[in-house]
Amino acid sequence: MSTDTTASVSTHILDTSAGRPAAGVAVRLAARAGRHADWTALGGAATDADGRCEDLPALPEAATHVRLDFAVEAYFEESAENRDSGATVFFPEVTVTFAVVPGEHYHVPLLLNPFGYSVYRGS
Repeated sequence: MSTDTTASVSTHILDTSAGRPAAGVAVRLAARAGRHADWTALGGAATDADGRCEDLPALPEAATHVRLDFAVEAYFEESAENRDSGATVFFPEVTVTFAVVPGEHYHVPLLLNPFGYSVYRGS
């Protein structure tokens, strides 16, 4: 949860090729304090049955940029729909980097299929 001095982040993934949430996708969270600062790994989680990551770590007070790394290759390799169709994965990982300001919540949905993705700031 965000405070006056921190921002907060949540995410979920929808598999548009299967028409349902993407469960079991590993998501890593990192942050930095300024565009020239080094990234600090904060931890991660995996998406639940609804495709949501409810337990991402809190951001540090000084965070100005956040990075979400989604490990999607393993998800598609384990997906029965894609094994049966012989689909390969063009983007094995998806990295989304965005700027944050204290006191704001950032919900970042990922719409995913084996050959493309879309991301946006949700609510």
